Amino acid sequence: MRQRLLGLVSLLVAVGGPAAAQSTAPLPWGDPNLEGSYTTDNWIGVPFSRPERYGTSELLPDDEYAARVAANEEQLAKDYAPEPESEFSTDDPASINAPRHWLERPDTPARATSLIVAPANGRLPAMTAAGEAFAAARRGEQRRPPESYTDFSNYNRCITRGLTGSIIPVIYGNGVAIHQAPGYVVIRSEMIHEARVIPLDGRPHANPAIKMWMGDSRGHFEGDTLVIETTNFTDRTGIGSNGGGAVHSEDMRLTERLTRIDADTVHYEFTVDDPAIYTEPWTVRFDLYAKPGYKLYEYACHEGNYGLANMLSAARAEERASE
Repeated sequence: MRQRLLGLVSLLVAVGGPAAAQSTAPLPWGDPNLEGSYTTDNWIGVPFSRPERYGTSELLPDDEYAARVAANEEQLAKDYAPEPESEFSTDDPASINAPRHWLERPDTPARATSLIVAPANGRLPAMTAAGEAFAAARRGEQRRPPESYTDFSNYNRCITRGLTGSIIPVIYGNGVAIHQAPGYVVIRSEMIHEARVIPLDGRPHANPAIKMWMGDSRGHFEGDTLVIETTNFTDRTGIGSNGGGAVHSEDMRLTERLTRIDADTVHYEFTVDDPAIYTEPWTVRFDLYAKPGYKLYEYACHEGNYGLANMLSAARAEERASE
């Protein structure tokens, strides 16, 4: 396996990888060209589920969209103002638990009312009885104050954000790189440095008994659209930002579609088909766009990190103080 991955890396270097150019021209071996470095920053702030007041409307009305744009411009002005004396000050609305220079903003905010686009109301479909019971059990698993590392999410433990959590926009770290080589596509996420190697040769999925954090992906092209079908999940990740949010079972089938719509934009959507948890399939949709000067950086996070140890030691200190 190591030799095969090294060979794939060599192929990526040979064909130039994302740095070669943002181009709509087909690749030398004939596949549609999706290569590039992208971000989902323009979709920061779009709700996952649609507020009920919007009904089946996928787009904000003119006045509300104008307000979203104005709020973003105001925030950008604060970002470029001199840093306050304490960059972690709770009086600074730009900090949000992090130095404001960490945070990312839209260039042009998306007009969407939600990331979910199907069902038509933009909201999660009803859950099955088994799904409701599973979700309730998951909510009760994390003790507060935390007693051990098991009381923290996979994200806080720097293990994974799961497949969808690695691409859904959050406040920073929204970089996505797409690499292609003959017979393969690699999707690389900046935060928690996930890299998915997706074969395109029609091979079957891994044995169903083998479960993986990011599932087992197989891809093919339908015209200019890359279709990726993923199975073999664990049931320990969520379908939301940073791997939280909506639960899923081990039997979920996730179908992604990626289509380049111009030199700087890839249209992205995924559909969740999980009849054990949901009464119908549902779909999330947003765009990846190439932002001038945007780069992916190392996300140096690992299991057993200082943050996790410090949160546990702080919880023990609070217990001692209360005694």
